[in-house]
Amino acid sequence: MTTTATLTFDQAIEQAGFGRFQKKLMLVCGLGWAADAMEVLLISFALPAIGQEWNLTNAQKGLLGTAIFLGMLAGAWVWGRLSDLVGRKIGFVSTVAIDSLFGLASAFAPSFGWLVALRALTGFGVGGTLPVDYAIFAEYLPAEKRGRYLVLLESFWALGAVLAAGLAWLIVPHLGWRWLLAVSAAPGVIIFFIRRLVPESPRYLAAGGQGERAAEVLRQVARENGRELPAFRLAPVAAAAPSRTSDLLRPALRRTTLLLWLIWFAISLGYYGVFTWLPGFFRAAGMTLLPVYQNAFILALAQLPGYFSAAWLVERWGRRKTLAFYLVASGVFTYLFAAANSLGWVVGMGVWMSFFTLGAWGALYAYTPEAYPTRVRGTGMGAASGFTRIAGAIAPSLGALLMGGGLALPLSVFAASYVIAGVAGLFLPQETRRKPLLDAVEQAGPGQAD
Repeated sequence: MTTTATLTFDQAIEQAGFGRFQKKLMLVCGLGWAADAMEVLLISFALPAIGQEWNLTNAQKGLLGTAIFLGMLAGAWVWGRLSDLVGRKIGFVSTVAIDSLFGLASAFAPSFGWLVALRALTGFGVGGTLPVDYAIFAEYLPAEKRGRYLVLLESFWALGAVLAAGLAWLIVPHLGWRWLLAVSAAPGVIIFFIRRLVPESPRYLAAGGQGERAAEVLRQVARENGRELPAFRLAPVAAAAPSRTSDLLRPALRRTTLLLWLIWFAISLGYYGVFTWLPGFFRAAGMTLLPVYQNAFILALAQLPGYFSAAWLVERWGRRKTLAFYLVASGVFTYLFAAANSLGWVVGMGVWMSFFTLGAWGALYAYTPEAYPTRVRGTGMGAASGFTRIAGAIAPSLGALLMGGGLALPLSVFAASYVIAGVAGLFLPQETRRKPLLDAVEQAGPGQAD
């Protein structure tokens, strides 16, 4: 007689193990994330050529840099909420299709107005990938591996940044900015078809009362990882009322939510303020067009070891300490970047600035989905991402406004923004390292620091 065991979801995902399935999923999510990074960052590399072709003012350049973030703001809130209401997969597939379609259309924009509109529509797809991708990937990971691999997933952003900088270096001086936008949109088309094969998150299914479907997905995960789950059924999850956005501000989550909103806003103001105008800062430092792209490529490469070091530290120091340290270091090196008085020091300080900033992003992406229970995880990620997009929309125009007084003023403002985010990180109420993901809002109160 076969005995059917009853397992909690966390017990089942631990027994399914970590292996080929999660590594394939990281690649699928990561390549989409790299494609999104290219869509977000390539405008900063194309701005000098676009501005020259259409004789744009700094204000118009700022608007063009802002457009994608306005779309991302709407996309983050819409797709994050939708992922909690109807499932992760619809956004997982649809968002990459939207950003690829309108990203490609941007290459054929007949005027400045059309380009602004198409970049905003591109952003609507890009903005949805953050809450959806991180929710679905986190929910497939055993607790021991979750922090490291969420940071490593974020490292694909650096890959996209390297590709955007490299393509700009190779394409813009010779073929123009339209070819850059067209080539950058191509990978998303391929990724769209691959994503259709990924099953719905079993944790989402289990939390929604679909235990049998969730168990079948877990068996598929185990088989791909070379394991065989014993006959089991998932322990039923206590029925919960339909989630609402207001749940993010219930007493159990309020402190976490408000601090995360502040951190996401502040790190984004610093990051997009600096990197949207990075070619402009280099040009102001006396570099010609080709060295601008070469040095932007070097700074993009520096992001990769920043991610890898953060991926190591989040499992040793913990999420909060790593996040706070990397944010404060980002502020310090951004200020030193502003104060540098030679081209060598500009590039050197820029490398360290890039290293710590992207490491901080990695730690933040590891912490945020872990801080929210399953029924509001997509909503929580989407809301936090929304503050990123608000800051991203403000940062290019703020940089344009402050650059009139020289480079030191805007870079000092962005440096201060990093430091504020780092201090806020120290006050996050719980350390999530190696802890099971939460399923109920009531479980999400302040925990003990590790």
